[in-house]
Amino acid sequence: MSSEGKKKVILSCAQPTGKLSLGNYLGAVRNWAEMLEKNECFFGIVDLHAITTPAKPALLRQNVFDCLAQYIACGLDPEKCHQFVQSHVVGHTELAWILTCITPIGELQRMTQFKDKTAKLGFKATHSDGDDLKFSHEGARPQASINAGILCYPVLMAADILLYNADQVPVGEDQRQHLELCRDLAQRFNHQYSETFVIPKPYVPKVGSRIMSLSEPTRKMSKSDKNERATLFILDEPDLIKKKISSAVTDSGSKIESNSEKPGVANLLSIHSALSGQNTDQLEEHFAGKGYGVLKSELTELISDSLQPVREKYHELIQDKTYLKSVLAQGANAAQKRAYKILGKVYRKVGFPERDRT
Repeated sequence: MSSEGKKKVILSCAQPTGKLSLGNYLGAVRNWAEMLEKNECFFGIVDLHAITTPAKPALLRQNVFDCLAQYIACGLDPEKCHQFVQSHVVGHTELAWILTCITPIGELQRMTQFKDKTAKLGFKATHSDGDDLKFSHEGARPQASINAGILCYPVLMAADILLYNADQVPVGEDQRQHLELCRDLAQRFNHQYSETFVIPKPYVPKVGSRIMSLSEPTRKMSKSDKNERATLFILDEPDLIKKKISSAVTDSGSKIESNSEKPGVANLLSIHSALSGQNTDQLEEHFAGKGYGVLKSELTELISDSLQPVREKYHELIQDKTYLKSVLAQGANAAQKRAYKILGKVYRKVGFPERDRT
């Protein structure tokens, strides 16, 4: 466990899936940047997770560099944190296998994301007499199948965290269930083999942690949304930002206020608050007597101005692959040193013989 006086270890991982959304930036990456001074931070680009769904190799490789360049542009200074690619560090898959062997299959089948992903493939999950689920194929698309990677995804995620003995993990609400499994597995391993892992705690920021879709403000903003105007991306140019904000769903009536009956307006105010630093009461007073057009116009300018330095820095970085590779190499070296320490301890606990390296 972290010794008193030492920096806490913070770890967060994300798949390299192209452009970061405004929700990713406000709800995650910007908050990560604020942790760098007081904590030892590891940020993993999890390419192993990315292949649970079909991925084009060339695009996956490019997305890794795009992701890294965006992270640095958003404030993740490589001099103050460790950024690495998951497949570059020995230990993630090895620890995942050990954890898989203490994970009941029923726990994985009950994961919300697993059931959601199988439902998208057209499979229907029903409970059998025991804890396990059975899947009917009615309505499944031709050639559709559920690969084991989708089922075991949360165990690899647990290994990503426990391999570094992270004290805290920044997570969104949709990842809390996976973190709970990670905590359960850490406790199970500690009970079975003796104290080994830190039990990681979630870190959920209070402001801007949940940015909603511009077209359906009752759903979280998603970078995979098929509606091109539902999601703002940090690399969007001002003209595109204007189009998206202009078409953003508001609500009936004209009063600008944040409440559950006005999810569209509340979402726009939430974005404004996250970027401007003004709280909801201040914004409601500021926009009192003004129409939605004024809110959208001001918000468009605020978003464009706030993201301009990020866009400019990204375009500069993505041209310098040599630098980006050096950042990943340094990050992998730091991550590997910590991973080997944890993995060596785990190997001894489970009874694997020490390797003779002479």
